[in-house]
Amino acid sequence: MNHQDCENQFSTIFPFWLDLSSQDKQHLCQNTSLQTYPQGKLIHNGNHCTGAIVVISGCLRVYLQPEQGREITLYRLFPGDICMLSASCVLEAITFDVTIDAEEDSTCYLIAGGTFADLAERNLTMKNFALEKAVSRFSDVMWVMQQILFMSFDKRLAIFLWDEITKTGQDSIKMTHEQIARYMGSAREVVSRMVKYFVAEGIVETSRGGLKIIDRDKLKKLAL
Repeated sequence: MNHQDCENQFSTIFPFWLDLSSQDKQHLCQNTSLQTYPQGKLIHNGNHCTGAIVVISGCLRVYLQPEQGREITLYRLFPGDICMLSASCVLEAITFDVTIDAEEDSTCYLIAGGTFADLAERNLTMKNFALEKAVSRFSDVMWVMQQILFMSFDKRLAIFLWDEITKTGQDSIKMTHEQIARYMGSAREVVSRMVKYFVAEGIVETSRGGLKIIDRDKLKKLAL
């Protein structure tokens, strides 16, 4: 990666940047590549050290893929987000097998895990940053698990739909029942039955390949 471009980008992304020596900055930049991933591309699979991922554009999906059972989407990464769970060699105490793919065409900086790990061992601010990023994502994981284990499905679906329209600022959600089920770790039939109930309650209306929220107040009340 061009050093000047790297300097311009990472000085705004990483709070530890000013604590690195000129040599360490150069080393980090030399071991960073700009990657373009088409929609559906598998980026990381399992507990190996792909590297630290910085999302520039697009969206990545982080999920569990058990040997038996359905995928469970844990969270998504948007421009400006940083993923440390794909760099297990940086945080050896954290062994958590996740899969990451490109939910849409995406561009990312990929920092070699070994390089990040070596520099973090010499720089406490850098290591703390990596730990904080990992811990914040574990909070997201625990929230998903809490929903699956303890919440009724109508509330879970309401939370999912509310989060979607909050992120996009639009009342239309361009997802099929199959896609929603995949994100929620459920079956399409279960989603379809609950959507039918939401339609009867006047919360949503359906269209080909998507949903539209028609009563935000009802949805919010159910979600929150």
